[in-house]
Amino acid sequence: MTQQTLQARERSSLATLRRGLSLSPEFKDGLPFTLLLAVVATAGKIIIPIAIQQVIDRGLGGGTPDLPFIRTVVLWCVAAVLLTALCGYLMNVRLYRSTESGLATLRGKGFRHVHDLSVLTQNRERRGAMVSRVTGDIDQISAFMQWGGLMIIVMVGQLLVATVLMVIYSWQLALVVWICMVPIVVFLPRFQRWVAAGFTRVRELSGDTLSAISESVVGSAVVRAYGSEDRTGERVEQAITRQRDAQVKAQKIVGLTFPLTELIASIAVAAVVLVGVALGLAGDITEGRLVAFLFLITLFVAPLQTATEVLNEAQNALAGWRRVLAVLDTPADVADPGEEGHVMERGPISVSFENVHFAYPGGEPVLKDVTVDIAPRSRVAVVGETGSGKTTFAKLLTRLMDPAGGRITVDGRDLRDLRFSSLRERIVMVPQDGFLFDTTLAENIRFGRQSAGDDEILLALTELGLADWLDGLPAGLDTPVGQRGESLSAGERQLVALARAYLADPDLLLLDEATSAVDPATEVRLARALEGVTRGRTAISIAHRLSTAEAADEVLVFDKGEIVQRGHHKNLVRVPGVYADLHASWVAAARS
Repeated sequence: MTQQTLQARERSSLATLRRGLSLSPEFKDGLPFTLLLAVVATAGKIIIPIAIQQVIDRGLGGGTPDLPFIRTVVLWCVAAVLLTALCGYLMNVRLYRSTESGLATLRGKGFRHVHDLSVLTQNRERRGAMVSRVTGDIDQISAFMQWGGLMIIVMVGQLLVATVLMVIYSWQLALVVWICMVPIVVFLPRFQRWVAAGFTRVRELSGDTLSAISESVVGSAVVRAYGSEDRTGERVEQAITRQRDAQVKAQKIVGLTFPLTELIASIAVAAVVLVGVALGLAGDITEGRLVAFLFLITLFVAPLQTATEVLNEAQNALAGWRRVLAVLDTPADVADPGEEGHVMERGPISVSFENVHFAYPGGEPVLKDVTVDIAPRSRVAVVGETGSGKTTFAKLLTRLMDPAGGRITVDGRDLRDLRFSSLRERIVMVPQDGFLFDTTLAENIRFGRQSAGDDEILLALTELGLADWLDGLPAGLDTPVGQRGESLSAGERQLVALARAYLADPDLLLLDEATSAVDPATEVRLARALEGVTRGRTAISIAHRLSTAEAADEVLVFDKGEIVQRGHHKNLVRVPGVYADLHASWVAAARS
């Protein structure tokens, strides 16, 4: 179990609730009036016992029924019940509105904070579990706040009102009822700890299940290609089974309270009848008050019986709240300096790595004291074997992660001092996977610049030499690309990613193997287009292709986290070393 999980479990329920409510101030909007409605709605429940007591003691107590009095009492009861119903409806509406507003704020904060975390931090947790934190866990909070929160208000009010009226009718019988409830009061704290631990485990396993299912769906093509349906199904089934067993175990704990509450309620009724009859014979209580008192016991015990279910939902919600707070409490290790940050002016960018060191948690150093300067308007190719540190170099330059040592500057400014808005505008990275969103082709390209119209998108595609490809699509710019762009080929997805970056018009373009899945004919066309795209800009290409290195002004050769060679292709290829070996491999692969 992680230290973070232990800390989350140790956080008291009250502290969790207080912290959660502070993050969503909408929960408190109009709360005083909502509580007033709750008081009226709850107080209305004692009208019936009072009416019964009045009818028995006054309407029927004189030997001859007092029909006008009974009629008046009934009419008042009808009016009170209608008022109670109206107040209950208004209370529900107001409570639903405030809780949904508060939860919407919490979802937004959770979503934004996840995006503030570095790629390194995000990769420490499975994506399904991370999604569960800002979806399923908050949905669980929503279910409790809209039902359990209402029930808590009603239950507390009902207990107070019933207790006050019981004391007015007979303090002796009220004392009898409270003595019968002592076992529940003593047992409740320990029971709450059991339930809290049980439902915290349920929420953790719920995230594991979502992660297992989402991975199997996203990777369905790989699963089918390797015939591993049974193994994948078994893995998902194991996750579902673990969640089911944890849920059943938690529910068993909750189930203990039902027979206990029923037993104590029965004992309380029996004790009140025995003591009440004795008090009645002694003239200390009337028949009407004793009958009304028995009704009040029902009002008193009902919240305690419902409390088991409310406590169930409360602990489930608190477990979800702890998981959400664990995300929000995770420090954003790649933080936006915001208003205090520097805004760069447009123009060609110079880049400098100064003794940069980086290692993933628990792993060997990926970059070791990397020092290099990249001049403005230069086109640089970054090459090396798999695992040599090329992609890490790109992630650090785009500040998806921060170096463990040294610093990276652009135009003489440390990356950590630049506003994200300025950095993302001036430096654009085209990743290897060319991720697309489930919308149209035009909308995916427009992610590069939201204000771009269709005419500008068409112009960008034409300048990239992709007009013919666009004409071959079934609906042109309105072509849906499907989830993760699966309606397009891998090469077509990268074409869209390149068009998106071109439309963004950055000052530094970083291509992370951006043409690795493009066919040779398309690569030639893109090479011509990229010649125009990179002209006048700083361009860094992480490539596995010979043509990219040959066209660069300078080649940086990485090996085991270090820059072991740098220079022009023509010079490097003549010198025995890593680059010459890579070049020989490219040539051999091209001839085969």
